[in-house]
Amino acid sequence: MNDDIEETIDWQGNHVDCAACAHSDMHRAGKCRLSHACVNDRYARRIDRFFNWNPDLANQYVTHPHFEVRAIAAKHAAVFLLLPLLDDPEETVRWNAARRLPKKHILKLRNDPHREVRIRIVTLLEDSDLVPMLQDPDYYVRLSVARRLAPELLEWMLHDEEAEVRRVVALRIPEDWLMRMACDPEPRVRLEIARRLPAGRLGEMRSDPDWRIRHEVASRIRPEELGALAADEDEMVRETARARASGGEMRRKELPI
Repeated sequence: MNDDIEETIDWQGNHVDCAACAHSDMHRAGKCRLSHACVNDRYARRIDRFFNWNPDLANQYVTHPHFEVRAIAAKHAAVFLLLPLLDDPEETVRWNAARRLPKKHILKLRNDPHREVRIRIVTLLEDSDLVPMLQDPDYYVRLSVARRLAPELLEWMLHDEEAEVRRVVALRIPEDWLMRMACDPEPRVRLEIARRLPAGRLGEMRSDPDWRIRHEVASRIRPEELGALAADEDEMVRETARARASGGEMRRKELPI
């Protein structure tokens, strides 16, 4: 079945001419098809299909002037031809080369100028190789690192400037580090801490300024430690604390983060 777009235009805006193509013999043999599987077409889907049909030709195209061709050829070409592509001016080409190369060759892409490349590089690296990315200027790169780094290495991210990064850190750090984030300036972070703390440690967050944290405390703290929560300024916190103090259990509600 053809693609939705019927035009057959190359990357320079010219109509694709099968008769003038270096692969005209392949066309006759059914190894490529106009508007469907064509290396000269400007549409990536058709280029990709061409190399899926003819992966053995990828080596010839890693230096093609059209970046889509280089990027897709990098998915099939011999690995020894990929190193120069790490310096390609197009980020898609750099990433497609990086995903197939040994780790030692892709470390320099931790400083790639394009954030999408750095975000994807995080998925290929482990622990100590991720440490230099803890200070990345893009918050989403750091967020990706926080999701992947071993929990015991997250100490360096406890005070990240971005609240969402710290929230992910709060979800993953070892339990005995939780109180180190109990005074975080962002309520969403403190709520994650409260949710993870064992009941015996929740008393240290009874006076939190955010009602959601106090409600979490009132929901799980040992009844004998409820204290002033039964007279809390927030109605939901008061009701939960009083119900538990009287020996009952209110149905816990999922609170917004």
